[in-house]
Order: sequence, then C-alpha cells, then structure tokens
Amino acid sequence: MTAPPPSGPARAGSETPHRGRGGPGPGAEAPRRGTERWGKVLSGDMTHSTSDHTAGQPVTPGETEAIDPAVLDELTRLRDSIDNIDAAVVHMLAERFKCTQQVGHLKAAHRLPPADPAREARQITRLRQLAESAKLDPGFAEKLLNFIIAEVIRHHETIARSDKGSEGALR
Repeated sequence: MTAPPPSGPARAGSETPHRGRGGPGPGAEAPRRGTERWGKVLSGDMTHSTSDHTAGQPVTPGETEAIDPAVLDELTRLRDSIDNIDAAVVHMLAERFKCTQQVGHLKAAHRLPPADPAREARQITRLRQLAESAKLDPGFAEKLLNFIIAEVIRHHETIARSDKGSEGALR
C-alpha cells in the first residue's frame, strides 16, 4: 500500500530530485525502490524505513524524533541549497526577460515579427547539447526552453501592439 499524496501547500525544495535522463522532473512523485516518496521531512509528512515502520509509510509529526538528527541536518542543508538555486534561477530568468523585452522593442521599432523560428531552432539545439553535457534530460531542457520562448513571443506581441498604439498617438 502506498501513502496518499500530502495535502496543503508544498514546501520549497521538497520535490523529488531529478534523477537524470528519463527520470522524473521537478515536482514529480516517482516510485523509489518500490515505495512512494513524498519527502516532506521538515513539515512532518515524511517517509522513512525503520524496524517499527514499513518503508514508505508516512511518519507522523511526533515521530520526527526517531529520525537520525544527522539525516535531518543533511536534508536541511540540501534543501537550503535547493532554495538558493531556485532563487538564482528566478533572478537569471528576470535578467533574461529584461534582455528579451529590449529585443521585443527593437523588433517592434523595425517591424520585425515577434517569432524567429530559425533562431528558436538553433537555441533548442544548443540547449539540448548543454543539457546533455550537464547530465540533464535534454527533453526536459527543450520543454523548459519552449515554455520560455512562448512567453517571450507573447511579450513581443504585446510590445508590438503597444508600440503601434504609441505610434498612432504620436501622429
């Protein structure tokens, strides 16, 4: 029998780790050695394997004392690293979108189309190669880039419409 999914808001950094090619991505709940891992140690919704519990069974909040403090310390250290990486990813995306906003204004000013399929194809090829060398699932990297590209194109279309409205107001 498997444990039900935890209820309530997810804690940052509590996702199942990506296990490389073909493995589940962020936020995926994947079987691990025949058990479901819900991994919410610090919130009390955690799984463990000891002689008095079956592997994969949820541990109640009062049972956290049974967990080796070194394990809890390591989980905290790893989750703190995940939180820092998540913050860096958000800041890097913000910087990327600042650049793409400038590209959108430049395209609008020169009446260029919001999308550039040839550039997008080159970027996808490049990112898949980077993902492979970083031991990240290239399919995941491509999906992420496609999501980002779609958002960039949406921004460029919005910029083009607003720049056209500004031109009309100036005339």
